[in-house]
Amino acid sequence: MSALPDPSRHEEVLVSPMYLAGSNGTGDAGFAPVVHWPHHYLDDGPCQLLVTSPDQRIRIGWSGDDFELWRITAAEEAVGTPRWTATFNHVTPAEIVAGLTTALARDYAESDPYENNGRFLADPSSYWSDAVQPLLDAGWRRGAARYGTVEITAPDGLAGVEIDTLRGGRDAEAVMLWAGPRGWGTRAEAVFTARTPSHLIAATAAVMASSAPVVRERHMIHREMEPLVTLSPVGPAADPRGSRSPTPLDVRRTAVTEAVRRAVRAPRTAADLRVMAAQSRTTSSAQKRSSTLAPAAAARPPAASSAPRHSR
Repeated sequence: MSALPDPSRHEEVLVSPMYLAGSNGTGDAGFAPVVHWPHHYLDDGPCQLLVTSPDQRIRIGWSGDDFELWRITAAEEAVGTPRWTATFNHVTPAEIVAGLTTALARDYAESDPYENNGRFLADPSSYWSDAVQPLLDAGWRRGAARYGTVEITAPDGLAGVEIDTLRGGRDAEAVMLWAGPRGWGTRAEAVFTARTPSHLIAATAAVMASSAPVVRERHMIHREMEPLVTLSPVGPAADPRGSRSPTPLDVRRTAVTEAVRRAVRAPRTAADLRVMAAQSRTTSSAQKRSSTLAPAAAARPPAASSAPRHSR
């Protein structure tokens, strides 16, 4: 006789440290800062969603089924060769990606495309510490490293950054932020090429240094990560004065809260929109599935052709 499913596995919890929370299966948090930019939904290839700046010099690609989940580039011209590239693997929390996309959105808003003066195209600092200063300020420590590299580790030893100070070429991988034990489902990695502006790496690092927890459902936490993270209930603490009848103000607040939750849970991820587009193209399929639209994670299973890639 099979065991009954555990409903607590779908309970929402606050996870800390955030850099060990893993992905929640969507790119919502990473795309939130650029939600007003043009969106391109792709049917072919691993990239499912491409968000670009209005002039297309900045490109943010999301591949829902791939090891390299995020690929972000910036170029001097829309059709030009990328000046730098940042990639985030499938374990990296989208909230960390949001550190970079927030900085890119700000840089673009402050730039003049006719003058080509965006900070997102600035040369990196000659001082390696400028790219990781938020980590140093948060107490991360520099450790022993090989010649030409610098390694900095979080106080808990579960996250760090590796810096190639020799920068052996414009496309060389110069900075890698990591979190979690080595392994396919446990190690988050963010890699920046040599010409990435230092302030963009620092913006990403600042999110990793933050002590703020993130929301996940329990089943999203990898089994090997459970002993390494702290999980706290999302709901408010019980009133120590005991229960009481709700007031009219309580009722209105509850109604507003539920409305917000429904809006947040509405299908709006890349995978959701791909499923909805496919349904609209096939009338018969739409009639069969119109009554129940599967969640994004269930609607798009991992591609069988994506071979596992081992962590660095």
